[in-house]
Amino acid sequence: MKHRYYLGIDTGVNTGVAMWDKKDRRLKFVETMPIHKAMVLLMNMTDEDLADLHIRVEDARKRKWFGNSGKEKLQGAGSVKRDAKIWEDFLTDIGASFEMVAPKQNKTKLDADDFKKLTGWKERCSSHARDAAMLVFGI
Repeated sequence: MKHRYYLGIDTGVNTGVAMWDKKDRRLKFVETMPIHKAMVLLMNMTDEDLADLHIRVEDARKRKWFGNSGKEKLQGAGSVKRDAKIWEDFLTDIGASFEMVAPKQNKTKLDADDFKKLTGWKERCSSHARDAAMLVFGI
């Protein structure tokens, strides 16, 4: 791909957002924020910034496997699916380059130590932020 920057988004109440710099081969930030703040982050980018950015969003709607999940987990999955649709609509509306990625295609649920060893990221971050980072790390 022709982009320098890659933004990973792990949808949910606590939205994980991480940016990979392909040229410098490093993570620029790995954070957790509410969905509206993540959207404001993108809305504040210039057209030039957006042109050099590709976004990868974890899309729970593409999940085709289900383990032993209770009612609460299934309800939570429904809200994450709704969030994926919101992101898809929003990114389409702002003309961003993006793709919706099935959760199984992403290496997720790394603990902090494994994440640090793999990525070199030394700052504290949530599991949501780490999942977002793994959507774009190493591209």
